Amino acid sequence: MAFNPREIFAALDKAQACYVVVGGLAVILHGHLRATRDIDLVIGLEPSNCQKALQALEAAGLRPRLPVTMQDFADPDKRRDWHDNRHMLVFQLWDPKNALRSIDIFVHEPIDFGLLWRDAVIKDYDGVPVRVACIPHLIEMKSMANRPQDRADIEQLRAIQQEIAAGIKASP
Repeated sequence: MAFNPREIFAALDKAQACYVVVGGLAVILHGHLRATRDIDLVIGLEPSNCQKALQALEAAGLRPRLPVTMQDFADPDKRRDWHDNRHMLVFQLWDPKNALRSIDIFVHEPIDFGLLWRDAVIKDYDGVPVRVACIPHLIEMKSMANRPQDRADIEQLRAIQQEIAAGIKASP
């Protein structure tokens, strides 16, 4: 069973939840074709936005991988404990009916969400507007992670930036 991220984005859009796509899918949406297994999101952690996003994702059939509830993620004290004491970076969601549907939501904002939101570019994903982290923010986040795939993504993102600056590629 294939996984089409459009349905996730449509659910978040319908709920008017504030989120920004980061990670591998963001790299793809900026123009570098590469494999990715999940959707990485930073959602605005303000309580009402967090609730809207979680409700939309739960209604779309997603469940936490850990034995916790979706509402546990909405609790700032629990998120802080997960991050500080358990070294959790992302809250993983999956669809029990389709294991390919997987989402990682950052437990804390790796970059101030206001800046991430403001500087994001809007991409059309099969008729759904999707906010995608700008290239400089993606490079910053991938530099923090510093895994081999992140370093490779940074090279590609810098090449895309150079192509945009040279007028070879349309702006994202």
